[in-house]
Amino acid sequence: MCDDLTLADEDGFDRRRFASGAAALGAAALFPAAAFAGKAFEISGSDVAVGTPDGTADCYFVHPAKGKHAGVIIWPDVFGLRPAFRQMADRLARSGYAVLVVNPYYRSLKAPVIPVGEDLRSDVNFPKARAQAAKLSPQTNETDAKAFVAFLDGQASVNKRRKIGTTGYCMGGPMVMRTAAAVPARIGAGASFHGSSLASDKPESPHLLVPKMKAKFLIAIAENDDQRNPTEKDKVKAAFAAAKLPAEIEVYKGALHGWCPPDGKVYNHEHAERAWSRLLVLFGRALA
Repeated sequence: MCDDLTLADEDGFDRRRFASGAAALGAAALFPAAAFAGKAFEISGSDVAVGTPDGTADCYFVHPAKGKHAGVIIWPDVFGLRPAFRQMADRLARSGYAVLVVNPYYRSLKAPVIPVGEDLRSDVNFPKARAQAAKLSPQTNETDAKAFVAFLDGQASVNKRRKIGTTGYCMGGPMVMRTAAAVPARIGAGASFHGSSLASDKPESPHLLVPKMKAKFLIAIAENDDQRNPTEKDKVKAAFAAAKLPAEIEVYKGALHGWCPPDGKVYNHEHAERAWSRLLVLFGRALA
């Protein structure tokens, strides 16, 4: 969950472990060619403007330089579109996907919400990001999902005969589920990494949308998130089972909330790489 408890976890994170992982973090951020299984595509990326019913979203779009490929939408965590997510999109594009990383806060601010180089979790920046997230809703998510799918389907680098995948981190996790429900005919795969509030007792809970979906799913859960809400994964599993939709749902033991983005204080290289490998397996099967 993107909240004060998560900040407390990060502040208490073993500094020696963090320091010893700095070299691995730097290597992961660069995503060397050795990290790719099979062919690594040459890529082309640029900032793009995506029209929506609520305005123009500034996004980052990257794809293999040649050919048509399955499209992917990335929903960032609470800190939004920034260099770390551009790097993650580049890596996915090198694996053969046309990737759109969105700025979910475009109605209020252009990306990056937090200036590059500043501490994302400072006493000023974290509340700033939280305030932007509070302006979003299931309705804005659905509006944006349809617009972003339409954008991908209009690109020469996207193969419309293949399904679209979508991934989300932290607050992006429920956005992935809502995207799959909003455009079920096009979304073939969804992946949530340390997603927040995937199942609750509220009528707008994302897990209640599973019957509307047609996508295969990967849901990777941080150990400390599971400790705080141990029944959430069971509700999610039950929803997918009832809908007869394949879903790989796993608690990553030893991984803290926020372990995937390479600029995170609790980034965990080993678990991030395992989650990434499972994502590629999911996309390889579901977006063929």
